[in-house]
Formats: sequence, C-alpha cells, structure tokens
Amino acid sequence: MTPRDVSLAALMSLCWGLAFVATKIALESFTPLQLTGLRFLIACAPVAFVARPQASWLELVSIGATLFGAQFLLLFLAFTQGLPPGVASVTQQIQAMFTVLLTAVFLREFPTPRQWSGMTIAFAGLALVGWTAGTDLKPLGLALGLAAALSWATGNLLVKRLGKVQIFPLVVWASLVPPLPMLLASSLVETERPLAQAVARASWQSVGAVLHLGLLGTLAGYGIWGYLLRRYPAAVVAPVSLMAPCVGMTAAALLLGERFGALRLGGMGLILLGLATILLPVRRIQGMIALWAMRKERV
Repeated sequence: MTPRDVSLAALMSLCWGLAFVATKIALESFTPLQLTGLRFLIACAPVAFVARPQASWLELVSIGATLFGAQFLLLFLAFTQGLPPGVASVTQQIQAMFTVLLTAVFLREFPTPRQWSGMTIAFAGLALVGWTAGTDLKPLGLALGLAAALSWATGNLLVKRLGKVQIFPLVVWASLVPPLPMLLASSLVETERPLAQAVARASWQSVGAVLHLGLLGTLAGYGIWGYLLRRYPAAVVAPVSLMAPCVGMTAAALLLGERFGALRLGGMGLILLGLATILLPVRRIQGMIALWAMRKERV
C-alpha cells in the first residue's frame, strides 16, 4: 500500500475500533432499538446522491436486515446485558470464521487446512473468554454478541453472492432498511421512553457517539474499506481489519477503564492469532515471527 492508503487504513481501524466505546456511551441515552434506527438513519442520508448498486430490492433488504439491522441490534442488546466494549471489539471478529463456515455450507467453498487451524485457535481463545463469564462478562451478553457476529457473517455471505459490487453505494442503500422497523418497534414497545424524549434528554456525549456510529463508524469506515478493496487484493486489505479490535481494546481501557485479566487477555490474544492465521498469508506470518525473534535477540 502507498503511505496515503496506509494512513486511510489506520483511520478506518480507528473509526471502527472507537465505535465500540461510542456504543457504550450512546446506550446511556438511547435504547438498542433507538440506537440502531438512529445509526442507519444517519448512514442512509446520502442516498439521494449515490446511485443504487447493482442489486435487486430483495437483495438490498436481505443485506440491510442481516448485515446492519440484526447485527447491530443484537450487539447493542449484548452491551446492555454486560458485554464489555473491549471484549466485544475482539469477539465480533469471530464473524470471519462464521463466514468461512457459511460459505462452505452454502457456496461449497471449503476451508483450507490453514483456515481450519486458524478457526481452531480462535475458538480456543473464545472458550477462554467464555470461561471468564460470571463477573463483568455475563453469559447472555456474550451469547448475544456471538449472535451478532453470526448475523454479520450471514450478511457477508449475501454480499459475496452479489459478485462485484461497489461497497459504499451498497452500504448507503442497505442502510435504508433498519431505521423504519427499528424506530416503529421502539414506538410500540418502549412507550415509557419515547424517542423524542430520549433525544431531548440525551447528553452531548451520547449525541456525539451516535454521530460517530453513523458518520464515521458506518459511512467513513465502509467508504474507506470499499476504496481499499478496489485498489488492492482482498488478501492485502482483509488483515487491516485486525487493527480495529486492537484500537477497541486500547480505547476501552483508556477511556472507560476496562481491565482485562490474564485469562481473558490470553483468550482475546488467541482469537486475534487465529484470525491472523486465517487472513494473513503463511509467508507473511513466518516473516512477522522471524522479525519478532530478531528484535528479541537484539534486546
């Protein structure tokens, strides 16, 4: 990548990583239904200026419902059920393994031995994270977070079936799907906390967090992602997403005071190692290990 594109990739990871902290802050003023609706109400705002992608309405609705609506509603519910932001930023990346498994079942694209190895390592890490449930991490929160990752993977499968399509227009048009059903459901079941009242009473931090989720976490993040995918092979771009959980963990620790015990930190490390095994070419992994060993010898 050029230095400019490396900077854009770092900005994308920053937007996505900080989105987990922004979610925690936004949920102090809004319910999961309201936050999901507001996030994508902001994200679909440019629809009048962006050409519709080469996809049918059924495909757009299906992608919007799984990749956006269900995924983020489940994730926001997971936060309210005790899923810490730092843990969420890592466990959501399990979607990569779910995507591999779903493409094997529905598209007959079977995992390679390297992908199986990576999934085994990552699931071992997930087991370690699950073992720490019961303190600040509730089993229901973790389960909802994994359900969100599965919904993300389902959306990935639907996008993959579209073939070559520009990502940013797809994001904008698919963002049309979640707002109406989410805000309608909120008005029907959350009568004691209507949206208008929530907006009026929201703190400026929560409002800023919602804007971050809609503008930076969705439009800017996916816009840069689409730009990079058009310029570079997927094998080069995909590993960049691994920076996002690192940003999420760091931001959660610095801004929210989240602490990671040794067992949980080890589990999160195994998840990232498993994902790197899946996404990074073998030679690149070997080169990174060799470089680390050389630096250690010098020290």
